[in-house]
Amino acid sequence: MEANPLGLPERRLGESHSPLTRLVVDKLRERILSGTVAAGDRLVEGRLSDELGVSRMPVREALRQLAAEGIVTIEPRRGATVTQFNAEQVRELVEVRATLEGLNAKLAARRHDPAKIAELQAILSEGVRLADGGDPVVLIRLNERFHDALANIASNSILRDIMRSLRDRTALLFAPLNRNQGKQNWEDHAAILRAVIAGDTELAALLATRHVYSAAQMQPTA
Repeated sequence: MEANPLGLPERRLGESHSPLTRLVVDKLRERILSGTVAAGDRLVEGRLSDELGVSRMPVREALRQLAAEGIVTIEPRRGATVTQFNAEQVRELVEVRATLEGLNAKLAARRHDPAKIAELQAILSEGVRLADGGDPVVLIRLNERFHDALANIASNSILRDIMRSLRDRTALLFAPLNRNQGKQNWEDHAAILRAVIAGDTELAALLATRHVYSAAQMQPTA
């Protein structure tokens, strides 16, 4: 079977026994965050249905889920497009995420659980190994796993849920870092982890906050 524009394996998604909507969501998210589809590009149900070998229903539901995450925008008569943020929205999202990532790292440094830290170190090692020239989709997933594991160390379920939702909404802003500045990204992660292991709450918070601003290529505001 010929490779299609989504780079799918030989089996089409429509032939899989797994939940189709979840598969379509994952595949479209990968396309968007890897830069295969750019901000503002249209996501046409019929075309995606043909490419993926599924009916329009799972595609439509997948687009709705991605809209709930904030990386797709659905408008009447125009349909679905990859979300574009204006300058004010970018600033607001970065300010909130930087603040929460700082708090998350601070709590992780305060509550550093050895078993959970070992898991984080394993993720970090894999990220560092793949940082130069690795598959951008794999690096995006590892980046998500790193931040989730750090949140597990922080052990604040309310903060973890808020941050997971916020990461979904800001994924488009930070995806280029994973593609273009992978080495720096994982060097930042390593520095945050060292502060967490040392139990240095203030340094961990500072590094995590700076990491967010650096990823967004912005300077912290006063």
